[in-house]
Amino acid sequence: MHALVIGGGIAGTTTAIALAKAGIDATVHEAYDRDSEGVGGWLTLASNGIDALATLGLGTEVTAHGFPTRTMRLSNHTGRVLAEFPMAPERPDGLEVHTVRRSDLYRVLRDAATARGIPVTYGRRLVDATPRPGGGVVARFADGELVEADLLVGADGLRSAVRTIIDPGAPAARYAGLLNTGGYATGVTLPPRFRADPGVIEFCFGRNCFLGYSVAPDGSVWWFANPASRQEMGRAELAAISEDEWRRRLHALFADDDLPAALLIDGSDHIFAGWNTYDFPTVPTWHRDDMIIVGDAAHATSPASGQGASMAIEDAVTLARCLRDDGSVAAAFADHESLRRERVEKVVRQGKRNGTGKTAGPVARVIRDKVIMPMVASRAAKTGASPSEWLFGHHIEWDAPV
Repeated sequence: MHALVIGGGIAGTTTAIALAKAGIDATVHEAYDRDSEGVGGWLTLASNGIDALATLGLGTEVTAHGFPTRTMRLSNHTGRVLAEFPMAPERPDGLEVHTVRRSDLYRVLRDAATARGIPVTYGRRLVDATPRPGGGVVARFADGELVEADLLVGADGLRSAVRTIIDPGAPAARYAGLLNTGGYATGVTLPPRFRADPGVIEFCFGRNCFLGYSVAPDGSVWWFANPASRQEMGRAELAAISEDEWRRRLHALFADDDLPAALLIDGSDHIFAGWNTYDFPTVPTWHRDDMIIVGDAAHATSPASGQGASMAIEDAVTLARCLRDDGSVAAAFADHESLRRERVEKVVRQGKRNGTGKTAGPVARVIRDKVIMPMVASRAAKTGASPSEWLFGHHIEWDAPV
């Protein structure tokens, strides 16, 4: 069996590696003319995502980069701590949430794909795919080349071409009302009350902008900011914002807050180019004929969930198991969806709730600070079992038949 994987990012590369483990040949086709080396900011890779990577023999390779993140601390615009929680419940296998640069995660995956002999081509933009008589797919690329395979996996993200080929009426991603930017601050000495302990990520509800930061073992501070924006910005509009302009805007947004934002902004050599945040409440059709979508193409979740990369990695391992064990591609696709849809859509809903809290108005801020957060903290202290066990405790048993 041979698979075409469309998209050479985290989702696509992991899918190709998982398919190889299941004994399925895969070729990755990436639309951009280069790989993701050095691209993107940083992310928290959840313990369930690391568990899925461990299934592929890549858990320790990934956690050799970055640092574990065990605690989240939430503060308001005055710097007052509202609540403190574990990032995730403890797992019997000891796996923890890990903060890692996106480019380091990608590099581990790319090197693993290379070591397994998985071909990756760049500058190959898919424009169409049709069923092949007798089964399989014929894919057509922008350069005119036709490529045949037994199945096609769309791991091509929010603006997935494969999603539209499968279902021309598929919904577009939902804009979440937030922008995302950030950086890596070096040589910064945070005031004592803002000095994050090792393994702690600080989440701060500014009056006009949400701030998150964590101190790395080398003393650098990894941070992000979520400016609210009612209007979705176009790619060209975002690209036109210079780093100096981002600094000016961020300084203005945090000017009335008692937070260390200014230190982080000024201490960063570079500010990430901003991007919109999106999610998908639901994508009705994941597969048709011998084509299927995975990762953000099927179920993008807000970054506020902290689960985007982990859900994509779980998808990859689950799909490979189904293709390994089921008697046909159609049966494998159906089993994959039955195992994944409820879980990922629950994560999308959770991410939406978390993201909405970042843009609270004056009245909502008072309710959040004086009512909701104390109540949640009290409940967490009294509850023995973590309510997020279903999420972070997830394990895919590779050797078990589907």
